[in-house]
Amino acid sequence: MKILDTKRESIGFVAAAVVLLVLLPFSNAVVPEGSTFHFAGYQLSLWGKYITYATLAMSLNLLWGYTGLLCLCQSLFFALGGYAFGMYLMLHVGVDPVYNTSLPDFMDFLGYSELPAYWRPFENPIFTMLAVMAVPGLVAFVFGFLAFRSRIKGVYFSILTQALTYAVCLMFFQNQFTLLWVDFTFGGNNGFTNFKRIFGASVNDASTTRWLFIGSCAFMLFVYALISMMLKTKFGKVQQAIRDSENRVRFSGYSTTTYKLFIFVLSGVIAGVAGAFYVPQVGIINPGEMTAAKSLDVVVWVALGGRGTKFGPILGAIVVSMLKSYATRAFPDSWLIILGSIFVLVVLFMPNGLVGLPQQLAPWINRIRGKKNLVERNETSTAS
Repeated sequence: MKILDTKRESIGFVAAAVVLLVLLPFSNAVVPEGSTFHFAGYQLSLWGKYITYATLAMSLNLLWGYTGLLCLCQSLFFALGGYAFGMYLMLHVGVDPVYNTSLPDFMDFLGYSELPAYWRPFENPIFTMLAVMAVPGLVAFVFGFLAFRSRIKGVYFSILTQALTYAVCLMFFQNQFTLLWVDFTFGGNNGFTNFKRIFGASVNDASTTRWLFIGSCAFMLFVYALISMMLKTKFGKVQQAIRDSENRVRFSGYSTTTYKLFIFVLSGVIAGVAGAFYVPQVGIINPGEMTAAKSLDVVVWVALGGRGTKFGPILGAIVVSMLKSYATRAFPDSWLIILGSIFVLVVLFMPNGLVGLPQQLAPWINRIRGKKNLVERNETSTAS
């Protein structure tokens, strides 16, 4: 049975790769616009956003589902990666026609005459790609080292991660703030927007949209494969043992602090890269993406899809995101009520999420089938 499940998973993975990486971009590039099978550019951008959300949900599931750490700062890592890549995009906007400088417009507004020193390395795309991983990874390492070394866990860990998100969010909402005697500016509450070029190509070109979509999907599939491989290793077994009983693992001679710190940093890096793919497809990044409420949204995605499953977070993120896109148009004042109702429904009636729903309903279905077969037998015996 296990071999059969693995085979099915492999077939599903290959099928998803073919659809996401080949068929959808092909239908956008080759199929005529008037055709039913044409996948429009705005649909690619929209689904690219959903895919980055799915990857973000997988990063939280790596922590919460498999390690038992409910982290409420995944949106912070997501936004930090987005801001790192957004700095590169802002430095390639070109000359501002109003201020007649190549500085980002918010720097012109604040009276800057030259580019700050900490911005200059982000002109280099290689440095930027490294920073996309290094910035959220470094924040996760410093915070995780202090938290796990102090053996903070459970609800206290969740509260601290939420406090970290709130503190950083307040800083980014300011037009300018001082940290370690250095003045930082990241556009305040407006953030970064109005991007023009990415790696020498126009952000608005149809080919750029396709490659960003392909990159987002490829990274999501890579993360899925990485998690699948990790769960089969000794590391993955210890990781899940920490979730079930950390004290037993510690008494067995394993350093649970090292394991949790590694997973925490890895999940932060994954979220940061997902944020980097998110920014050019959506066209904006601001502090609203790192609020505590955004992290709670990610928790709902994972819970609805199925915590501790590989496909559940992907399903939950896409379903909730699609529902939000519809509800904010049809019922703009009721979305938060709908979201809260979903979470309550999952907690009370769907502990295993959408992925576990077929197994949860199986006894009821079998019981109904049994009663139906019994009635048919009685009718047959009566007729004879």
